[in-house]
Amino acid sequence: MAIQFNHVNFGYHKKEQDILRNIHLKIVDKNEFIAVVGKIGSGKSTLVQLMNGLLTPTAGYLKVFEQNIYPNTSSKKLFFLKRQIGLVFQFPEYQLFEISVLKDVMFAPKNFGYNETEARKKAIKALQQVNIEPSLFCCSPFSLSGGQQRKVAIAGILAMNPKVLILDEPTRGLDIESQIDMMNILSKQHQEEKKTILLITHDIDLVAQYANKVLWLDKGKILFFGPKEEFFQQSTDFFEPQTFKIMKMLEQKMKIPFRPHYSSASLFNYLKKFLQSNKE
Repeated sequence: MAIQFNHVNFGYHKKEQDILRNIHLKIVDKNEFIAVVGKIGSGKSTLVQLMNGLLTPTAGYLKVFEQNIYPNTSSKKLFFLKRQIGLVFQFPEYQLFEISVLKDVMFAPKNFGYNETEARKKAIKALQQVNIEPSLFCCSPFSLSGGQQRKVAIAGILAMNPKVLILDEPTRGLDIESQIDMMNILSKQHQEEKKTILLITHDIDLVAQYANKVLWLDKGKILFFGPKEEFFQQSTDFFEPQTFKIMKMLEQKMKIPFRPHYSSASLFNYLKKFLQSNKE
């Protein structure tokens, strides 16, 4: 069992309604690619921060790789948790702070007790995994492009070699080429390094292309967790009703392959790509 939630609640204030309520979740396979979806404020980021130990449940039980983390946690348990589960925030480039790319990525392994030589080896391997050129190792991370900064931040997590990698909107704000590069990196981590990936995203195209399971949250509760094929078949309420109707109409009248879309913007981009490909 990789991750298990039992009756987990979380709230910031006792007088307010909990953000997460009675969460039950079992991630059994240690090599999943799970898309975490839901509207803004549904509890996605809160859920993954509980997994990583950044937040503490107000009720319930959390077990990670057969280790009981909550309740009755300890610094030793949290140390174990952070070694197993790496979390990359929505704008990970804001986590950079060292004077060079290499030193920034070395920070995490040194913080976990590795000496300078070992930390350097781990950092170099992680930077290679995210396609950062050696010529950039000595550069300030703040001199890099936004996409490169994001890769360096991810390398900082990979240097700890976690079994589970959680990413909060890693492609947000990137151009198309950088998005593809980023997803190829994550796909390689999943397929070759055998890591479990949890990807928070609003991009339903990424869900369709990369995930094998979908975790759908709404108003602090899990509405669906299972294979993505079942999600697309059963969870039409997830998508904007208007875009859903439009796609069904286009499928019937113009023979455009049906693809569910979360927003009108993603529908527009899909139609634009489809029409352009037909012209070529």
